Amino acid sequence: MKGHRVMASCEAIKSVFWILLIGSFVWSVAQNRLVSSQRTKIIGEIEQQRGSKVITMIHRQETVGFLGLPIKQYIQMEDAEAVVRAIREIPDDRPIDLIVHTPGGILLPAYQIAKALKDHKGKVTVFVPHYAMSGGTLIALAADEIVMDKNAVLGPIDPQLPTSKGAVPAVSVLKIPEHKDWEDIDDTMVIMYDQAEKILNQMKQYVKYLVHDKSEKTATKIINRLVKGQVTHDYPVFCSEAMELGLPVSDKMPKLIYRLMDLYPQPSGRKF
Repeated sequence: MKGHRVMASCEAIKSVFWILLIGSFVWSVAQNRLVSSQRTKIIGEIEQQRGSKVITMIHRQETVGFLGLPIKQYIQMEDAEAVVRAIREIPDDRPIDLIVHTPGGILLPAYQIAKALKDHKGKVTVFVPHYAMSGGTLIALAADEIVMDKNAVLGPIDPQLPTSKGAVPAVSVLKIPEHKDWEDIDDTMVIMYDQAEKILNQMKQYVKYLVHDKSEKTATKIINRLVKGQVTHDYPVFCSEAMELGLPVSDKMPKLIYRLMDLYPQPSGRKF
């Protein structure tokens, strides 16, 4: 008799567990749909006010699935597919407003997006409410206007080379012969040196294309500061410095952009 009661209790606990799990999943789905609806509404308001087409590329750490697992986001090939497709479907004369919030990511999709924006005939405005680092900055260079919060940042776009111990700056690899004789440099590092030289030249060409409508003096200033490794890869380029570089920057951020960002979950950590 006692054994039957124990089994019944176990079954009851299992039932409660599954009810809570399913309830959590349903609640998560409902919340995501509500937030998505609110985002769509604000995007529609921005488009109506500015007569533009809004595209978002917002990479924040979001919780997904019924277990609420965090996913860290960055620029990937899928971003290029989605954003370039969206740009292609926008009429040539319609302005594009791209809202960017990203730590950076893979170079190829970042440049694909940047080139598609640069080739668009209508005005392109890139909004940076918080940060658009690395590949995000490369995309911002394609804009006719970059609207930044006064405390928002862009960042250097000096290319990084992957190694077994993590990424290293290409410009630093090119300085190795200044510190070691060639006979003391192993074959792997010689190959890295060759790749570093190539990717740095490629990045210079990318930037030259994106800023070809600016003076040669301004283009050189941008390349020297952002590409050639004058500062570390995570150096923050605030609004004021971006203006000094000759970028078409404004600090008049529409309030609707902030409202939209509020609808994206905060990264993990302290919340205010």
